[in-house]
Amino acid sequence: MRLPVALTCGDPSGVGPELALSARAALGTEVPLFWIGDPRHLGAGAFQQIATPAEAEAVPAHLLPVLAHRFAGRAVPGQPAPANAAGVIEVIERAVALVQAGQAAAVCTAPIHKKALKDGAGFAFPGHTEFLAHLAGVERVVMMLASPLLRVVPVTIHIAIEDVPGALTAELLEDTIRITDAGLRRDFGLAKPRLAVAGLNPHAGEGGAMGWEEINLITPVLDRLRAEGFDLRGPSSADTMFHARAREGYDAAICMYHDQALIPIKTLDFDGGVNVTLGLPFVRTSPDHGTAYDIAGKGLARPDSLIAALRMAHQMAAARLG
Repeated sequence: MRLPVALTCGDPSGVGPELALSARAALGTEVPLFWIGDPRHLGAGAFQQIATPAEAEAVPAHLLPVLAHRFAGRAVPGQPAPANAAGVIEVIERAVALVQAGQAAAVCTAPIHKKALKDGAGFAFPGHTEFLAHLAGVERVVMMLASPLLRVVPVTIHIAIEDVPGALTAELLEDTIRITDAGLRRDFGLAKPRLAVAGLNPHAGEGGAMGWEEINLITPVLDRLRAEGFDLRGPSSADTMFHARAREGYDAAICMYHDQALIPIKTLDFDGGVNVTLGLPFVRTSPDHGTAYDIAGKGLARPDSLIAALRMAHQMAAARLG
């Protein structure tokens, strides 16, 4: 029996429930999976309730296997419901518990709305990634955005540009590179990952003319890790790292801040990007989009990113098993 991927419902007022149905319809039994959430939030969708994850594989390919989790109320597409916040959080916790218990192969999370969770349940985490790290008891994890065209890792993430130089430390950069290298080996089957590291400043500082972070911080970390055997290029000018010929020379790009990483991948593959959390003791992926309240319930949401996230979760879990 193939262990299934646990797909969390995310915010039931967003596009998560309809995308789960669409993704199952597109994938069939290619990726074994089950959805955790309130069946009421699926409307008249094609699904079948199951009592345990082990029953998911027997569900016909045209039906979404559903492990029911009762929420406080119904969900109106496009309207955040703080009353359902506790249920959203409980579903994430349940998915993690199932994968830790060996009943699921991986966790794939549908988008959440942080403000609704904070207003309704006092959610104290910036997002999924930090909450999952907390549940796993891991101090530091890495966010990777991945597609067949490009993998990128931002060293600093959701902070203002003016705060990036202060947040960028040698320890943070080194940990990010180590976790990325280990994740590419374990979860993507790369024997010797090649990492391209961007500079912080234009033209990678141009020898100090446009900033000193490359000379004083980034290069010493890269030199130290190269001496240990890491395959690292850079620090490189970010504006020359992402054209087709450059991308052939590395397996992932380490970027210094959020937009430096996300603009290229969203430009190259807006619908196919997958959010991957490296450094967890289990596999976690997520579609690279939000709750999309503006189109929820209108039949306009595309399942491409969720399909890619489910496929990648299944593949990464298989890679961990060797």
